[in-house]
Amino acid sequence: QVQLVESGGGLVQAGGSLRLSCAASGRRFSIYAMGWFRQAPGKEREFVSAISPTGRSTVYADSVKGRFTISRDNAKNTVYLQMNNLEPEDTAVYYCAADPLYETITVVRRIDYWGQGTQVTVSS
Repeated sequence: QVQLVESGGGLVQAGGSLRLSCAASGRRFSIYAMGWFRQAPGKEREFVSAISPTGRSTVYADSVKGRFTISRDNAKNTVYLQMNNLEPEDTAVYYCAADPLYETITVVRRIDYWGQGTQVTVSS
C-alpha cells in the first residue's frame, strides 16, 4: 500500500504560481512512477504530468507544457508540481498518483494509488 497526501493548493490570480506537493508513505517510494492528474467540475479526470521512478524522464499534457514542471525528491518521498503562469482553465482538483509502471502512468484507469486531491482555483 502507498498513501499519498497532497498539499499546496489554493486560490491564485491568473498569471500567478503555485507549487503542489505530494508526500508518500508506505512501500518504497523510489520504485513508483508518480503523476499528477486534475478534475474540473463536470469533467473527467485528466492527465497533467508524470515522472519516472528515477526522475530522469518526465511527460506533460500539451495544455501545461512550458508552464508546469514536475520533480521528485526520493530522499523525502515527495513529488512536486510547480505551476507557473496559471490560467482560469487550470482550475480543478489536482490529484497525485502512484503506479509501478511508468509506461501507463498517463492512463487514469491504470493507476494503483491516488491521493485525496487538493483544490486549485485560478481567478481571472
